[in-house]
Amino acid sequence: MSQGGESLDKLMYSFVMEDVLKGIFIKVPPGYVACVYDLGKGVIKKVLKPGLHFKIPFWQKAKLFNTQTLEYSISRDFNLANENALGDIPIAAVTEDNQRIGVEGTILLRLDMQQIPNIWQTIGEDFVSKIIRPTVRSRIRMVACRFTQDAVMGQKRDEVEVQLKNELERIFYSRGIFVENVLLSEIANVKEYKKTTAEE
Repeated sequence: MSQGGESLDKLMYSFVMEDVLKGIFIKVPPGYVACVYDLGKGVIKKVLKPGLHFKIPFWQKAKLFNTQTLEYSISRDFNLANENALGDIPIAAVTEDNQRIGVEGTILLRLDMQQIPNIWQTIGEDFVSKIIRPTVRSRIRMVACRFTQDAVMGQKRDEVEVQLKNELERIFYSRGIFVENVLLSEIANVKEYKKTTAEE
């Protein structure tokens, strides 16, 4: 066999080995856990913590999940084109005194490490668009209608944040999502939003 042919064989061999090695090992970085889907057993209940782990190539598929505190940002800068991205555009709500407001802020969330296999099994990878975004929108609107516009924008803002956190926890906790904090950054009458957009 020619020298060129041997080089090609070595090259092909190294690609195959690299592919097989990637199929055997699961490298889990700090701040993440891995879940394994097994063709025979489905999603395995045990999560893999940071480190190097083995899996059966072609039979098991691994998926990394972030277990760090995640920022769900509600902002005019957010792009809804990727519906699975963590965040939303300002949320329109109606206050107790029938004023339309736009709400911006940050919600700090964290996935319950032990519940991640269940999240993947029952909801799937797109849990942001299926669960988080609709729930956040619904709860912000529900809480806003309990207060007047002046109260939401002024002296009762802290109370609004506490009630919103409680409402989100009530729904998210059983689904394996912790709500660490709710921080409202800007609340304005919808007319102000329209004025700002026109100026831009």
